[in-house]
Amino acid sequence: MTRRAALAGAAAAGIGAGIGRVVDAPVASADADPDSSTEAVSFHGPRQAGIATPQQSHLAFAAFDVTASSRQTLRRLLQQWTAAAAALTAGREYAPDGSKQRRGPSDPGEAVGLPPAQLTLTFGFGPTLFETGGRDRFGLAHLRPAPLEPLPAFPGELLDPARSGGDLCVQACANDPQVAFHAIHLLARIAGEGASLRWVQRGFWPAGGPNRPTPRNLLGFKDGTANIRGGDEAAMNRFVWVQPSDRPTWMHEGSYLVVRRIEIMLESWDPLPLAEQERAIGRHKRSGAPLGARRERDLLDLHATDAHGNPVIPLDAHARVASPAGNAGQRILRRGYSYSDGSRPGPADRGGHQIDSGLFFIAFVRDPQRQFVPLQRRLATHDALSMFTVHTASAVFACPPGTGRDGFIGERLFT
Repeated sequence: MTRRAALAGAAAAGIGAGIGRVVDAPVASADADPDSSTEAVSFHGPRQAGIATPQQSHLAFAAFDVTASSRQTLRRLLQQWTAAAAALTAGREYAPDGSKQRRGPSDPGEAVGLPPAQLTLTFGFGPTLFETGGRDRFGLAHLRPAPLEPLPAFPGELLDPARSGGDLCVQACANDPQVAFHAIHLLARIAGEGASLRWVQRGFWPAGGPNRPTPRNLLGFKDGTANIRGGDEAAMNRFVWVQPSDRPTWMHEGSYLVVRRIEIMLESWDPLPLAEQERAIGRHKRSGAPLGARRERDLLDLHATDAHGNPVIPLDAHARVASPAGNAGQRILRRGYSYSDGSRPGPADRGGHQIDSGLFFIAFVRDPQRQFVPLQRRLATHDALSMFTVHTASAVFACPPGTGRDGFIGERLFT
C-alpha cells in the first residue's frame, strides 16, 4: 500500500504597450503593498529581485536542462535571458539584439497590453550545471559552492525525478498570472537548442500588504506570521544573503534557493476536528495566535504548560518543530505558493478523486546544508503535519547576485 493510499484510508507560470513606473530598487520593504499592477520592479541591481521583494500573487517556476555543449553557448544563453528579463520586468516587448528585425525568437505576444504587474525574474544554477556524473561539463566544477549539494533523502518523501532538479531555474512572480506565464514562455523560446524545459510549477498566493491580514494556506491557517521580513536587513544578512566571509566570492550578495512540492492530503485533514487541527499547527486557526495566546503576534511560548503540566503547544506541533528555538536559532526566508493541479485518485467512497493541491515550498537561505537540511529532517520525523503531507518534488539552486545594466546574470562565474 502506498503512503498516499494509507493516508486516504486513515481519513475514513509582462509585456505591454503601456509601461508603468519602474522601481529602481530591486529589494523592497516586505511591508510594501504589492497590489499595484502598473508598477515595474527593476531587474538590475546588486541583488536579484524576487527574494526580498514583497511577494506577488502569482508564480510560474521553471527548471531547465542545459543541452548546450560549450561554455560559450551557456554564457550567450544567460546574456540573452538577461536582456529579455530586463525588458519583461520593465513592461517592454522583447526584441532580440535590441532590434526590430527579430532575428531571434519573437515575442509570442500573449501579454501585449498588460502592465508589468511587478514582475520579478530570479535565476538560479543547479548542482548538475557544474558537474554531472563526475564530468566537469563547462569547466566550472571548481567554482561550485560547497553548500550547493543535492538535498539528501528525507523520511516519507515520494519524489518524482521528472519534476525535480534541473541545471537552471527561473522564478517568475507577478500580480497577473498571464504576465508570469508569458515570462517563462518567452525564456523557454529563447533557450532554443541551448536548454530544454524540464518541469514547470504554477502557484497562487493571497496578496499581502500593510493593511491586509496574513495570507492563509490551503490548510486554512495563517502562513508567514513569524517569517523573516525582506526589510529586516540584519536578519537577511545573517540568514539569507551570502556574505563576504562566505565562499566562493562569485556568490556574494546572492542566496540559495530550495524548492519542494508538498502535496496536502486534504481528504485526511478536512475531517479533523478544529481542536485537533490547531494542535497539529500549534496556533489558533481563526486568529493565528499561538495556542494559549490571543493575538497573532504574541510570543510563541514553548515552555507554557496547562493545569496538568502538559505543554500548551504540543511537542509535535508544526510551530514548535519549525521554530528557531528547536533548530539552533536558524531561520529561513519562506516565499512559497499554494498550487492546485487538477485531481488525483482518491478513496472510492468519496467519489474516487481528490483535489491535487498543496504547497510549492520556496525558501531562500544563506547555506542550505546548515539551515534547511537539519530543519527538514526534524519536520520529516517530528512534525504532526507530516501525516497529512507528502513531498513529491525537490530541487536546490544557487542564485547569483544581481547585475548592472551592462552585465548579465552569473557573469562573475565566467570572469
